[in-house]
Amino acid sequence: MKFKFIFILFNTTLILFLAILVLLPSLMLGSSLVGSFWRINWPLFPAFSALFIAFNVFYFINRRLFSLLEKEDWPALIRYLEARVIQKGRYSSRLVRLLANTYLVLSDSAAVVSLENKTAIAKPAVVDDNALVFGTARVLGKDFSGAVRFFEVRKDTVKAGLKEWVRWYHGFALLLNRQYEEAGEEFSFLARVAKDGVITGLSSYFLSETLARTLGGKRPEFREDSSLGRERVLKALPRLKDWNRELSRFSTEIYVVALSKYMEETSRWLYH
Repeated sequence: MKFKFIFILFNTTLILFLAILVLLPSLMLGSSLVGSFWRINWPLFPAFSALFIAFNVFYFINRRLFSLLEKEDWPALIRYLEARVIQKGRYSSRLVRLLANTYLVLSDSAAVVSLENKTAIAKPAVVDDNALVFGTARVLGKDFSGAVRFFEVRKDTVKAGLKEWVRWYHGFALLLNRQYEEAGEEFSFLARVAKDGVITGLSSYFLSETLARTLGGKRPEFREDSSLGRERVLKALPRLKDWNRELSRFSTEIYVVALSKYMEETSRWLYH
């Protein structure tokens, strides 16, 4: 009922606002001023009317999608999205991401990779837009070498808002693929300069608790970068609740949900 409730609430709010917009000038202003009011503010009425119509059209076009999401009927949702995306060729970034995420809910990494291949042919830019979802599917499917190649190609080409996460996942894939020195280089870089506190914390944790122990010769360097990264996180997020609030920004992102175990370990390491 969440989507229906939002639909009703939004419509009610818009109707009330339009009613107030129409009636209030007549009630509060003299008849001589009402005309002046409307000459100045008349664009408000068509603007809000257009918003009302657009919102309702969007809702009714997608009501089947919203219904399946509310029911959490993942197999039916997959069939619905496959019909729209693959059969009808509507490779929009939003629908592709939703379909890929739904495959991952059912632990079907192979289907995500297949979707990626189809998307790369139909609309390559959508693959970059959803690089974290497609790359995470490779990690969850234990195709670590494939994940390394996938993220390496895209770490400098994706949009600015995704670059640090793509670079972190490249380091994580290198670690899982036992390319420890290369993973250390990625995590060291991110621990020193990443702007995102979560990425800085994760990078510092893996440097300290995994790579410094695996590569004894690099231990002093990794410990130093890890300590620097931890200090940066604690300066920006001094309390555990600050860290948890930062994590909550990613609560619906599959590429972060997949790391929930490491998030908990990083939290304990950062805040003892």
